[in-house]
Amino acid sequence: MSINELIFRNLRKNLKNYYLYVFALIFSAALYFAFVTLQYDPSMDETAGSIKGGAAIKAASVLLVAIVSIFLLYANNIFIKRRSKEIGLFQLIGMTKNRIFRILTAENFILYFSSIIVGIFVGFSFSKLIIMILFKIVGINAIATLQFSTQALIQTLIVFGVIYLLIMLMNMVFIKRQSILSLFRVRSVTEGKVNRVSFLEMFIGIVGIVFILLGYYISSKLFSGDFTTMPELFGAMIFILASVIIGTYLFYKGSVTFIFNIIRKKKHGYLNINEVLSLSSIMFRMKSNAVLLTIITTVSALAIGLLSLSYISYYSAEKTAKTYVLADFSITNIQDAEVFKEALDSNGIQYTDQMIDVIQVGVNVENILDMNMEGMLVDPNSMTMPVISEEAIQDIQLSADETLFTASSSMLQQFMSMKDSGFIELKGQHDVIPQQYKSINIASPVSGYFTGGGLPVVIVDEAIFERLKMDIDPAIQRDSTVYIGIDIKDKGHIKEANELFKGLEFDTKHAYDSQLEMSNNQKQNMGFIMFIVGFLGLTFLITSGCILYFKQMDESEDEKASYTILRKLGFTRGDLLKGIQIKQLFNFGIPLVVGLLHSYFAVQSGWFFFGTELWTPMIMVMLLYTALYSIFGILSVFYYKKVIKEAL
Repeated sequence: MSINELIFRNLRKNLKNYYLYVFALIFSAALYFAFVTLQYDPSMDETAGSIKGGAAIKAASVLLVAIVSIFLLYANNIFIKRRSKEIGLFQLIGMTKNRIFRILTAENFILYFSSIIVGIFVGFSFSKLIIMILFKIVGINAIATLQFSTQALIQTLIVFGVIYLLIMLMNMVFIKRQSILSLFRVRSVTEGKVNRVSFLEMFIGIVGIVFILLGYYISSKLFSGDFTTMPELFGAMIFILASVIIGTYLFYKGSVTFIFNIIRKKKHGYLNINEVLSLSSIMFRMKSNAVLLTIITTVSALAIGLLSLSYISYYSAEKTAKTYVLADFSITNIQDAEVFKEALDSNGIQYTDQMIDVIQVGVNVENILDMNMEGMLVDPNSMTMPVISEEAIQDIQLSADETLFTASSSMLQQFMSMKDSGFIELKGQHDVIPQQYKSINIASPVSGYFTGGGLPVVIVDEAIFERLKMDIDPAIQRDSTVYIGIDIKDKGHIKEANELFKGLEFDTKHAYDSQLEMSNNQKQNMGFIMFIVGFLGLTFLITSGCILYFKQMDESEDEKASYTILRKLGFTRGDLLKGIQIKQLFNFGIPLVVGLLHSYFAVQSGWFFFGTELWTPMIMVMLLYTALYSIFGILSVFYYKKVIKEAL
């Protein structure tokens, strides 16, 4: 057999055995080429034309290269070890290490760059679809065209060419360092296997669970008022990160073995075939992959968490805009409001308007705070808050000593929780007015310009309001002291009214807000972030799923002799397959569940910074990630099924 025949024979064999690696390579090249094409596509000017947009795409492309590089290098490391016996046989028949390296280089070159070329073609075919998805998410009305980018092609070939050189360097180092004898033993020492659980492992298992639970507990208290200074808050974040990551590593190193050992002891050592094939195998194999599983779990949690937070902000855009801009349009200058109303009248757009006088007053809230404000930047003895008269709100009648607070934002409630009732003081420039305070659950009647985006609005008796108005402190007043809300009667004219609103030239000293414009801007900004995070998350999901699948391929080959013995003892394929299914449920399910838990507690601790809705967007992201991740578990079951069939 000639060298060329040997190369092509090995290629056919490798393509059959490593089809998922070829798929992942094609997928990675397609994804990278399509993503880089975004930088050079003319239709992307509206999205990535800004410095921030361009920087985001470039940063994401660097992260994409890092993910793909680590995956390909790790996958190659698995495959070169699987071929160790083959390399050893080549040396036994007289081939030099340099000759063997050239054969592997030629095989990899054909397989690698063939996959890259196919991937570039696939990426080019789907680049228009990807741009259309981005435009749909961010709400841009532009035409996406299918254009081949020479710059994207060159950049893709350079990146994957460098990765190929790194792979070849890894192969050369591996071949140079291994002796013939060690090549035949490489696969037998890759997995750590022991048959008993030591006290140290049990201790590590308990500590790992405690660390994770402690990190979860601190994260739940992160913004509840327990940490009142920035150093405390920063220290708590560092502690949570370290506790969860270390706890995750210890969980895989000892907790899984510890928990499964308890289950095994409860059965007094009498395990059925399903438990032997699942629990016993996982107990001692998972800890040998603790570092890998910790990385996969941590990055999965990061991807799910970031995607959930960006989707929360995107999903909550309309509600957030309605919270900040109560009417369809908010104006804080009477003359400009008249100009806008004249424009609406001239275009036949009917509307309603409301005008509310708003002043800023120092309020002593120390007696009604439900938390310790020591060390906070806000002074509870004189907190500047917006004050309006009861006349501005229908169905509210107050006495001279009564004051109402509207609901504050969910974010502010996390930092500054207030009692439902109590005593406060309203401070003018000279006078201090004591009041009986009560909280009511109604939305702020003025725009976020006056409330700072979240403070409650203080509602007082008309006489008290006039008294405060005569004694205001000029130092704490805003440029505008009037809120004008304009609502369009027929919502079908909102877009037309918004175009008129944007076309007017307003004085920048005052605040002018459009509910629709604010919602669209938030959707566009967060949609762009969500697209990038989703792109990177999908890449990591595919690559990490492939790595776990490759590990299962290795394990199945190692356990093939055991399946042969079990088949000879009378166990059917169905008997063995049930145990394998349970095993894969644990192999893929444990990292997935731990990653989902990490992301849940991370999102739960600070989601209110990003929007008003938590459960729907977070659950949708988690279900999608779980569904895609499960595909690799199903594929591994099919591979085991083939191995079991060939075992006898």
